[in-house]
Amino acid sequence: MQVIKYQKDQQGIVHLIFDRPDSSANLMDEHFAEDFSNKIAELQNDDYVGVVLRSEKSTFFSGGDLTMLAKVNEDSASQVFQMLQKIKAAMRELETSGKPVVACINGAALGGGWELALACHHRITIDHKSLRMGMPEVTLGLLPGGGGVTRMVRLLGLQGALPYLTEGKQFNAQAGLKAGLIDELAQSQQHMLDMAQQWILAHPKVLQPWDEKHYKLPGGAVNHPKVAQMLAILPAMLRAKTKGVLPAPEKIVAAMVEGAQVDFDTATRIESRYFVELTCGQVAKNMINTFWFQHNLLKAGNSRPANIDKQKVRKVAVLGAGMMGAGIAYTCAINGIPVVLKDVDSERAEQGKDYSRKLLDKQLSSGRKTQQQIEQILSLITATGNANDLAACDFVIEAVFEDRDLKARVTQEAEAVLAETALFASNTSTLPITGLAKASCRPNNFAGLHFFSPVDKMPLVEIICGQQTSDESLARCFDFVQQIGKTPIVVNDSRGFFTSRVFDRFVSEGMAMLGEGIPAASIENAAFLAGFPVGPLAVTDEVSLTLIDKVKRQTIADLETEGKDYLGHPSDMVVDRMLELERPGKSGAAGFYDYPPQGAKHLWTGLSQFSHEDAAIPLADIKERLLFIMAIETVRCLEENVLTSTVDANIGSIFGIGYPPWTGGCIQYINQYGQHGQHGIVSFIRRAQQFCDTYGERFAPPQLLIDKAQLGENL
Repeated sequence: MQVIKYQKDQQGIVHLIFDRPDSSANLMDEHFAEDFSNKIAELQNDDYVGVVLRSEKSTFFSGGDLTMLAKVNEDSASQVFQMLQKIKAAMRELETSGKPVVACINGAALGGGWELALACHHRITIDHKSLRMGMPEVTLGLLPGGGGVTRMVRLLGLQGALPYLTEGKQFNAQAGLKAGLIDELAQSQQHMLDMAQQWILAHPKVLQPWDEKHYKLPGGAVNHPKVAQMLAILPAMLRAKTKGVLPAPEKIVAAMVEGAQVDFDTATRIESRYFVELTCGQVAKNMINTFWFQHNLLKAGNSRPANIDKQKVRKVAVLGAGMMGAGIAYTCAINGIPVVLKDVDSERAEQGKDYSRKLLDKQLSSGRKTQQQIEQILSLITATGNANDLAACDFVIEAVFEDRDLKARVTQEAEAVLAETALFASNTSTLPITGLAKASCRPNNFAGLHFFSPVDKMPLVEIICGQQTSDESLARCFDFVQQIGKTPIVVNDSRGFFTSRVFDRFVSEGMAMLGEGIPAASIENAAFLAGFPVGPLAVTDEVSLTLIDKVKRQTIADLETEGKDYLGHPSDMVVDRMLELERPGKSGAAGFYDYPPQGAKHLWTGLSQFSHEDAAIPLADIKERLLFIMAIETVRCLEENVLTSTVDANIGSIFGIGYPPWTGGCIQYINQYGQHGQHGIVSFIRRAQQFCDTYGERFAPPQLLIDKAQLGENL
């Protein structure tokens, strides 16, 4: 397949134009490797003055073919290595020809696209703030394998290249110019081509900086005292971020440091080997599956009802100006949506608006916003205590306390002035939507929107469908969540829905282990080593034991009305004891942790009362109990039709409740659990049964898992 056009203009400049015919984007794969190599060979037999790399697509170049990379295994590893080496040989031939090569970057240049640009002597991009460049491979468990590690290190030095490589830092045209990654900015496509032509004609002979005779690595070589000092602490800094479960950043640093000590071609070979090693690994496959394929499915509307036209919300009402309501109002405003923030009086509503003022003031001081931009955003928020101000709103989000009676009152007060077509959504984390909708005169226009705290930072929103929620209402909720730049997942109604229900298992299991006598430090450190962002005891303090106890009592009352018994949980004893000791959590400055006025929080020494010398269990058991209990509850949500999609399950578990990213999400963790040819679910069931026999029935494998294992299928 020909994916590159070869054109020579009247000035003798050859244009290599990326234009893959079977895709909307240019990809780095075997077709590209073959065609790129052929075009460079054609160049060698041509009389030309310079080369322009450009694209016919709306983007410059998208990078590697992830569909291909997701299938790479030990059998095909050599083939991928050879493909990379072929592409790199052609790049090297291009940049060492002595003739000027210019990259004309018209759109996004990420991954392989930026690597191609780095192989050019001069880089020009259109000056548009939305145009993104960089190498985000690390976010998919990979490293830049097309020369990106080698060239970025030689261009910026070891320390300068670190954030671009180990964090996947992206940049726009202006930031690239400032960092020395971009050489010139153009105002249009034609302007960019004119600039490229002028530069080529003015620079008939060029070399890359790293090919100059007296080149020195920026910032110093590996043995430079300052660099050596940085490298000495870098492994510990990396481990604090990766927790030992994300291999890509560590492999990237290895490729950087090893490559900086050898010649260019050896460095690129080292890079290729590490790339293939990561590609064959399970972590990269987990992350590619979830963060690329499944996330793209979600963004494309996988969980949205079909055949319903997309709609944009014109004006939002937020009921309740507390932390959640204030955060929702801010998120609406920064996305250009007018919002009415209502509380019991205008004074409290203004206090909620102050939340936006504080966030925006920080952006002003850092130079990310101008005073004019801030005033424009704040003008979109109307703080009020008058329900009549809600009349023009077509979308209402109730964000008051988790109290049924209070939610019912604000629902009825708002609906009295709203148009019949207005959609009403409750930001509840546990209360069933079908029950809350009983207070509404239009239950088909009633749904749940579960935001996560802090709203301005958390990327997920859980949409909950009540029994009477219409497909049109669900579609409108889905569209609204995307309108405010969040990721929507869709679940059906139940107590705790999906995220709160599974999150509860995480914190409860942590407290159950404490009640068994396992030291608190062992529990928290095991969670850290498993890849969780925070330990179960620390996050329980954030939620507060008072709230956990309140939810439990509400659950008991609800079950009684349904004629059911509350079966209890091993964590109940710990919650009761901590509340007896007047240690409700962070809000009370005393919980599982102490919160001194000065200094960092630390585990409360009084937790030793729960410890028993004979309670020690393997570290692997502590880590996997936390991972398994959440995964098992997720399967139960699938069984009960609370979840209808593994895509929602995987994305929701990582983006909403902190399930470790290396797993690819709760369901992907189960599917990939088997090793050495074993079926993942079979292996998972075997391990879950061990936990069930040792630690309790809550680890019993759900029937859905058993059925899938018998069929040899994945979830």
